[in-house]
Amino acid sequence: QVRLVESGGGSVQAGGSLRLSCSASGYLFDCMAWFRQAPGTERERVATIDVLGSTNYLDSVKGRFTVSRDNAKTTLYLQMNSLKPEDTATYYCATDARGGCATGAYISWGQGTQVTVSA
Repeated sequence: QVRLVESGGGSVQAGGSLRLSCSASGYLFDCMAWFRQAPGTERERVATIDVLGSTNYLDSVKGRFTVSRDNAKTTLYLQMNSLKPEDTATYYCATDARGGCATGAYISWGQGTQVTVSA
């Protein structure tokens, strides 16, 4: 069973940057992803990456966020630049996708890390 632990969240002003990390222990799955959920909204898929490094992004973060992974360290990253207040949410790391990285259902989840962007 894989265990995922996120870190790197915090509070920044609009235009600032944050880097999220997700440390995975246990089996290394092909697909890893970042999701986010703001209060009163549905969870949305922010970025995905497969074991070869192919990525997929939510339209609203393209050009601002970069997902990467270190397979040797079984760590997933999300570099977030030019942050906007609408990026405020709890960000979750996920792995073990059923049905493909970009559109599949993820089985294993971290506990989440809060990102707050002030105007």
